[in-house]
Amino acid sequence: MAGTKAGGLKAAATNKAKYGTAFYAKIGQKGGRLGHTGGFAANPELARIAGARGGRISRRSKKVA
Repeated sequence: MAGTKAGGLKAAATNKAKYGTAFYAKIGQKGGRLGHTGGFAANPELARIAGARGGRISRRSKKVA
């Protein structure tokens, strides 16, 4: 039954019985707290600089007159 939907439901029921109904909420919370990537939302100025650099790189060939 390992790897099937029925097995997953059975494992979820076991985990909730052993560790409480908030088991998955708690492990999700831990993962969220451990996150440290932040990305551009954490540094809008860096996003502006990166966007400007990307905008300067043209994907079109130079037109020869």
